Amino acid sequence: MTITTKQKAILHVAKAQLGLDDPTYRTMLVQLAGVTSSTELDQAGFEAMMGFFEWKGFTPLKRTGPDYGARPGMASFAQLELIRALWTEWSGVPEDGGLNTWLKGAFKVDGLRLPTGGQARGPITALKAMKAAKAAKARAWTRASAA
Repeated sequence: MTITTKQKAILHVAKAQLGLDDPTYRTMLVQLAGVTSSTELDQAGFEAMMGFFEWKGFTPLKRTGPDYGARPGMASFAQLELIRALWTEWSGVPEDGGLNTWLKGAFKVDGLRLPTGGQARGPITALKAMKAAKAAKARAWTRASAA
């Protein structure tokens, strides 16, 4: 039986956090699990890969903010944690104050605990784009300074 989509996502997060390039990642898949793609992994292969990633220093994300519980129609805890994590990666500040100010100005939401499930998609998409733009700018700056 193959692994879940969530387990595949965890593998790719670990790969990115450890800075592994694709050839190295695929080599580890072959050596540790005998497969060439995460779509072919079974539970034993997933556990072998996670053991390797933990040995290399990967630590799964810990919950950082309050869990507001299951609130029908409101953003899920996972959505809120993703917004928090993306904000921290983009801003470098792991506090909700600036995030709440940004949410109010950009999305007219009075705080991180208030968006509905649909409203949470906007900040997630925006933060991913902001993070990608910041990374592209850093790469361009690095190339320019190396030339």
